Amino acid sequence: MKPSVPGLILVVIGLLFLLRNLGLDLHLGHLFAVWWPVLLIAVGVSMFFKRWPRA
Repeated sequence: MKPSVPGLILVVIGLLFLLRNLGLDLHLGHLFAVWWPVLLIAVGVSMFFKRWPRA
């Protein structure tokens, strides 16, 4: 069973907020501002490989 991308995104966001609540301040706004293009790339690559049947 392949995990869904939105589900993984929600888990990662939840973990970041949990870490912040436990005292590890990760500056979530800065992380999102810098790394949001990686999310777009990951979704695009996932969609690309989903369209091509494997031989």
